[in-house]
Amino acid sequence: MSEEKKAWEKRKEQLFLDKKNGYDVVDEGTVGAAADYCEGYKKFLDAAKTEREAVKAAVALAEEQGFVPYVRGMALKAGDKVYRSNRGKSLLLAVIGEASLAEGIQIGAAHIDSPRLDLKPYPLYEDGDFALLKTHYYGGIRKYQWLSIPLELHGVVVRKDGTSVEVRIGAEPGDPVLAIPDLLPHLAAAQSQKPMGTAVDPENLNIFIGSRPYAEAEGSDRIKLAVLDLLNEKYGITEEDFLSAELCAVPAYSAVDVGLDRSLLGAYGQDDRVCSYAALKGLFDAEKRHKTAVCILADKEEIGSDGVTGMQSQAFDTFVADLCDSQGVSLRECFEHSFCLSADVTACYDPNFANVYDKRNSSLINRGVGLCKYTGSRGKSGASDASAEVMGYARRVFERANVLWHVAELGKVDVGGGGTVALFMANRNIDTVDAGVSVLGMHAPFEVTGKLDCYMTYLAMKAVFEE
Repeated sequence: MSEEKKAWEKRKEQLFLDKKNGYDVVDEGTVGAAADYCEGYKKFLDAAKTEREAVKAAVALAEEQGFVPYVRGMALKAGDKVYRSNRGKSLLLAVIGEASLAEGIQIGAAHIDSPRLDLKPYPLYEDGDFALLKTHYYGGIRKYQWLSIPLELHGVVVRKDGTSVEVRIGAEPGDPVLAIPDLLPHLAAAQSQKPMGTAVDPENLNIFIGSRPYAEAEGSDRIKLAVLDLLNEKYGITEEDFLSAELCAVPAYSAVDVGLDRSLLGAYGQDDRVCSYAALKGLFDAEKRHKTAVCILADKEEIGSDGVTGMQSQAFDTFVADLCDSQGVSLRECFEHSFCLSADVTACYDPNFANVYDKRNSSLINRGVGLCKYTGSRGKSGASDASAEVMGYARRVFERANVLWHVAELGKVDVGGGGTVALFMANRNIDTVDAGVSVLGMHAPFEVTGKLDCYMTYLAMKAVFEE
């Protein structure tokens, strides 16, 4: 009987998919490497709370690695490292490989925009002895989560004379922060009866920015005048300059360790800067350079990837076409032999809300990078749905590089869903599949990830670039 049992146990081991917590698989060296990696990632998060800041931080890191701005027509050889900033809001980087671009390129595509509160064109007003800022939310937020938390104001203002100034309020030690106070429970009986999605009117997401009147002024709008005076003194702007400004409110949180064992990481904007940083570091650290490796840090994914800095823009095609022109290669030929890992986050199984997940097909914490055959919603609407061949290729790439990975979906069928840039890459005739870090509290002002998952996503990106 014991011999029979040993035989069936061996057979079970051969045939069953063994799903283990990553900490039961990796050694202490890997755990330490993951912790070290996440220290650099936390610094990136704190420096990159908007897409503009993410580009600025990424360019600084790239230039430290020897990347130079790409100039159309420049001669390129294997090993050259170039980048192109698209209007300061998205970034394209490439390391030229030994193979011809006719053999295709290895692409890592992530996005650097995150849900937030944008200021309206006419934001500043006074009411009830307060100065306030009108906002228009960006991306898929749960509005109630943005009440009663500290906020920072980040962005750029283009002044009337054409000069621009960067605004960062609340980001430095000692800076004041801003806030949108919630309604006190003593007066919230009617509000509490409303569905969560409608309990907070988006027109009431108005930021408190001041309450002290301009001392020498008379009449109305004395507090508004005082706030404008402070802004003018520091940034040289007037109320009219708000018309040509991109200013957004983001949570005033620094990236921190979560959990007594420090195995988790909490911060704003991990969707999708966790994968952006992994793609960036993977490009830097890749050792083999057979095919040309291209990293894309795109904007506007949270609102459909439209616009000149989104993944539907021709900016990506133009960049790769310029590289192809340097070798006399057709862009179409390059694309049809290329592979793209669409690096975006996935929903982590949360036992507090177990009813919205199919646990068998959900991403679990500490299981490594989540490989998503399709995203979309309902009947896979809005997904590229990677083929069996593409899934098989991704499996082989990860396993050759000893990357922990598992397959994930975005919740139960007809319950949830979401989109990534994958379909826009696939529409270019590029084999594409989604993969990324599982996130708790996705789109919330404070998102939580597993450090081991962050590190394995970096190793996955590195492996793709080394193919």
